[in-house]
Amino acid sequence: MQLARVRVRQEIAGAVRDALTGVRIHELPVTLRFWDGSVLDGGEPVVEVRDPVAIAHILHAPGQMGLARAWVTGALDVEDDGDLEAILRLRATFRHQLTPVDLVKLTAAAVKIVGPSVLRRPPVPSLEAPRKGPLHSLARDRAAISHHYDVSNAFYRMLLGPTMVYSCAYYADPSDSLEVAQERKLDLICRKLRLEAGERLLDIGCGWGSLLIHAARHYGVRGVGVTLSVEQAKLARERVAAAGLEDRIEIRVSDYRELTDGPFDKIASVGMYEHVGRGELARYTETVHGLLKPGGLFLNHGIARLFSEPPATDTFLYRYVFPDGELTPVTEVMTAMQDAGLEVRDAESLREHYTLTLRAWLANLAEHRAEAEADISVGRERVWRMYMLGSALGFADGDVTVYQVLTARAGAPHPLPLQRSLGVEETHCEGGRNHGRRGGLPHGALTG
Repeated sequence: MQLARVRVRQEIAGAVRDALTGVRIHELPVTLRFWDGSVLDGGEPVVEVRDPVAIAHILHAPGQMGLARAWVTGALDVEDDGDLEAILRLRATFRHQLTPVDLVKLTAAAVKIVGPSVLRRPPVPSLEAPRKGPLHSLARDRAAISHHYDVSNAFYRMLLGPTMVYSCAYYADPSDSLEVAQERKLDLICRKLRLEAGERLLDIGCGWGSLLIHAARHYGVRGVGVTLSVEQAKLARERVAAAGLEDRIEIRVSDYRELTDGPFDKIASVGMYEHVGRGELARYTETVHGLLKPGGLFLNHGIARLFSEPPATDTFLYRYVFPDGELTPVTEVMTAMQDAGLEVRDAESLREHYTLTLRAWLANLAEHRAEAEADISVGRERVWRMYMLGSALGFADGDVTVYQVLTARAGAPHPLPLQRSLGVEETHCEGGRNHGRRGGLPHGALTG
């Protein structure tokens, strides 16, 4: 809607309209309601600017960070929970159109609207993660993992549901329940790894132990899981004990770089390598190679960038959600694997599955909003809501993707079949035994 033609009521909205048209922003994708009750009509829905500090945040950090800080502190809000997407659309408006000259003009306008106090940079919200020490050192990585995963096991139960799996599920149909789709994903990994009874499985970044419990219960493996999260390890051990698998599964609080008790028959890393860092990919794959027996299989499940330009490190996700996390193109991951002596045998994109998974997590969060706010704080709940919605949009739009890459270590015959079996039946796990067909790789894989 053209700003010059919109209905403007009261002082703040009119001043903001004049400021925006002065920097060639002639239309807005949303309607803005300001703290004085004035309204700048644009598109639907309504974004509420509840406090002048929102303008200060956006002025001092234009684009993503300013909007994120205003959102996290509650200075920026939406009328309806389903309208949070509006803030993400507003972010794009400022990111693509503002120039340094525009910022000078907006600063002058902000002083007139809010007063000289707007020139003072507002305090950074306490929810931003501190980053101390050399990048990807053991100590800094532990702190980064703790920031995200030691939030609250009760919160993760509310968010993830009974499977406690914090990576994308595997849907046969969009109507599948999250629990069914997550169980299917766990079994997909086990089938790709062609697990056999008595084998030794390493799970790097084991979370709350869900994959190891599934693999031990249905495939008869012995497992070791490592995580840097003390809270994850505590609950994972409780879940292993409740499943009666303490004699077959060990959970350790450890960095994968500290492991010395290989070799393992099979290794899985699900939703963990995003924390490794671009500069550490070679060390990561070389470490896996050293821990894997000749002929053994390694499955890496992780989010990937679609483009090779250096990733931004001053973003909402980097500061609030995954400190020091880095996404790389899947081609870089595959190159590092092959350079380390791990032959790439299969790759499968699960991008659409992650969109469905994130929408399911958002539904869980909405259902338990009050409990989440009481458990982890109102501000942190807002962080998670924005992070998951933004991620859902990113996967839906193809801005990011997620792959499962299966590799084999050379030096001995690997257990993969000569041909992929198309249309492999779903595995049905009953009575602690695997009764499904495992004659080939799952249908839908991209290379082999």
